[in-house]
Amino acid sequence: MENAALTAFFTTESLSWQGTYYHFREWVKDGSWSKVWIAILSAHKDKLDLSSMQLDGSHTPCKQGGEAVGYQARKKTKTTNSLFLADNQGNMLACASPQEGNHHDLFDIQTLFEELCGILTQAGINLKGLFLNADAGFDSQQLKLCKEKHIEANIALNSRNGVPQTQEYVYFDEELYKCRTVIEHANAWMDSFKALLVRFEKKATTWVALLLLAFSIRFLRKINQKSKS
Repeated sequence: MENAALTAFFTTESLSWQGTYYHFREWVKDGSWSKVWIAILSAHKDKLDLSSMQLDGSHTPCKQGGEAVGYQARKKTKTTNSLFLADNQGNMLACASPQEGNHHDLFDIQTLFEELCGILTQAGINLKGLFLNADAGFDSQQLKLCKEKHIEANIALNSRNGVPQTQEYVYFDEELYKCRTVIEHANAWMDSFKALLVRFEKKATTWVALLLLAFSIRFLRKINQKSKS
């Protein structure tokens, strides 16, 4: 019945790209894309592998300027920097508000990490006792934030920080850390969306909506594939 209704809707009317984008923008404004993503996570929590989570940042080249855009010397172009959380299978879980590319991953990390955790909490995912992998770029403040939320942080030591001898010993699990590669693969998969490979959207909220739409497509495809197997 649902397939028949969808077929009738999409075949009786000719959709223009202007009409499609109009509705997309309206759903950005009222927060629909965020609500959809949280609803998908909440309904399919059992499909996630939360044996560990992966935290990573990703720079996207920006061609039109706009909000949360800054020059990134390493990329030699203007970029947007986004923080992502993924599960142990590379399913994206959350993205924080994008930041200017000239900022490093720890910029305003407390606010951004709260955002990431807030999305999971809204989806009914219990954070207590979860393991989190992150690279050495998150070595300074992230440990404290994780402790406050009872998340077990497994963060590579940044040797450039010159850790004092009096600092409390922190265990680092090298085998667990190897799981971080899944979020790098997930970021590479996200680049297969032409709209995400280079950012042309000027508004940060529109950019986040596109990311959440890609999250939803990828996760629902994986669920569908598993249900058929």
